[in-house]
Order: sequence, then structure tokens, then C-alpha cells
Amino acid sequence: MNIILLSSLCSKAGSMEFCLSRAVALITAVFVVAGGGLYWFGYQQGQGSHPRLNGSVRELLVEERQQLQRAREETRAHLDALALRVAGLQAHLMRLNALGERLVDVGKLDGEEFDFVSAPPLGGGDSLGEGRSQQIAEIQADMDRLNDMLLDRERQLLLMEDILMSRAVQKEVLPSGKPVAKGWISSFYGKRTDPFSGKKSQHHGIDFAGKRGTEVIAVASGVVIRSEKLSGYGNLVEIRHADGYTTRYAHNQKNLVSVGDVVTKGQTIALLGATGRASGPHVHFEVRKDGRSINPKKYVSKEG
Repeated sequence: MNIILLSSLCSKAGSMEFCLSRAVALITAVFVVAGGGLYWFGYQQGQGSHPRLNGSVRELLVEERQQLQRAREETRAHLDALALRVAGLQAHLMRLNALGERLVDVGKLDGEEFDFVSAPPLGGGDSLGEGRSQQIAEIQADMDRLNDMLLDRERQLLLMEDILMSRAVQKEVLPSGKPVAKGWISSFYGKRTDPFSGKKSQHHGIDFAGKRGTEVIAVASGVVIRSEKLSGYGNLVEIRHADGYTTRYAHNQKNLVSVGDVVTKGQTIALLGATGRASGPHVHFEVRKDGRSINPKKYVSKEG
């Protein structure tokens, strides 16, 4: 039996197989055209959005570069600041080294024990690889603490230097030691039998006998206030020192300094002789405090 189809797909009445083939072909064509249209639409949309996508990527890259540049600048600033701190600490250390060497010299300390040149020896049983790296902020805090410690030590050392220098100055300007490098004590301070009269009299100094022409030296730094012949004393040199002290050197063969001369401790001021009331070559040595004679024994026994 035949089925008759009356449709616009068929130009005339025909079989079912013939009409289905034409319908399939038509539907396929419709799908091809629709798919092509969708592809073209998608392509156009993709082409239109691509510049926007590239722009976003470029913005991200620019931002990353800026962040890296800022990080480099911050790191460089931190390194510059640390370099300045290190330079400051090195300057403090150099001052402390110089100050320490002066104190060793003034205090006559053992230079090997108090070494301000070599780095101090360090050691320990710490294992390698343990611990953690320090952050810049921690390093800066440690450097601040170290700087405060150096400043405190510097103040203490300066105070010690002032004390030692004051002692050294006092030792320099106050009487101490013997007025001759070579000689022996021939007469002490106090009551004695006068070698010329045979009577008891007060001897106001200590006599140091020695070879004629031996150097007579100042026992402290000071200013010469007298250099002349004086009755009984012969050729006399008198020196004014600090704190009201004066010293006298009498019976000299020759005076080598003049009034107003500034002399230093240990300087030769005269030659030993026997001028004035002297039974032989010697130097009559006196120490006076505020114009009054005192026993020179304790000053002679001091280290020169």
C-alpha cells in the first residue's frame, strides 16, 4: 500500500523515503548555517575582548615591576642606614682603642694583657647550621644597644683617664725623689752638731754628698724663683712648685738655670759643689710648704 504525502517539501505526491531524504538535507543545511553563524559570532566576540585582556595583563606586570622597584629602594635604604651605623661604631671603637692605649701607657699596665689592637678571642660549642637569620630590625636594635654600651664605656674610660692624668700631673709637679742620681746622705733633717761651731743647731734639709760636678736635678717641675749666691747657702737654686711647695738646692759649684725658667722633673739645674758653709762637696736639699721648712725624708723616699 502507498502513503500519499501532500507537503511543500515534495513537489508532487511520492513515497515516504523520498520526502525524508529531502527533509534531512534541509535540516543539515540549517544546522551548518547556524553553527557557522555562532562560530563567527564567537570569533568576533573573542577578537573584541582580546585587547582588554592584554591591557589587564600589562597593568599587572607594571604593578609588579613597581613593587619590585620599591622593595629594592627600601632594601638599599636599609643597607645605607646599616652602613652608617657600622661606620659610627667603628669610629667609637677607634676612639676607645686610642684611649685604652693611653691609659695602658699612663697606668704602666701590661700591654699584652690589655691589648687594644687585636680582636678578642672567641669560641664555643655552637653547632653549625643551628639558629635563624636575624631580621634588619633586630640587627639595628642590637647595634643601638652596642652603641649605647660603647658610649658608656667611653665616658668611664675618659673619667679614668682624667684621674690617672691628674695623678701623673701631681707626681710631676709635687716633690719626689732625690736631687742627685748618684750620692749618699751625709746629714739628715733636724737637730745636729754644727760642723763649724760644734753647737747644736737645726738643720733644715738633707745633705747628699757626692763627686764635685755631679748633676743636681729638680725633684719636680716648676718655676725658678731664685738663682744666686746666698749667705751660708753658697750658690742656691730655689724652685716653686704646685700647692705651695718650694725646693732649695744649695752649695752648688755652678747654677745652670735662671730666675723665671720653667724646669721639668729630672732636669739638671746645677752642678754639685762646696760653695758657702760647706765642709765638702754636697748638695743641701730643702723642701718648704707655704714658706716653712719640712722634713724632706718622705719626699726623698718617694719614687721619682
